[in-house]
Amino acid sequence: MYSEDFERPHGQERNAEDVYSKPVRAGKRTYFFDVKTTKGNNDYYLTITESKRRQERDGSFTYDKHKIFLYKEDFEKFQEGLQEAVRYITHDLLHDEPIRQYTPREEQDGPEEF
Repeated sequence: MYSEDFERPHGQERNAEDVYSKPVRAGKRTYFFDVKTTKGNNDYYLTITESKRRQERDGSFTYDKHKIFLYKEDFEKFQEGLQEAVRYITHDLLHDEPIRQYTPREEQDGPEEF
């Protein structure tokens, strides 16, 4: 993803392969939910990318990125597994305690750039 993706409303189309993009900023991480078309443009899939800014020893910044590809036949099972894992953390481990939300003033290294 590129910085201009944040400037376009509702993740508008960038090229033929990208159909939709939703960036979610969360502290030093940004998650991208990207809907893409297959090479034949006859099917869709989702990529979920975690991008984390990291400062190098020389002071420059790099981005660590991790990506998963999620195909439509797996949407339901993935969603069920994610919901179950989140429920286990929030209910069984944290005993329904409120989850601390990130607020922008907590970010120490300034805004993430792409």
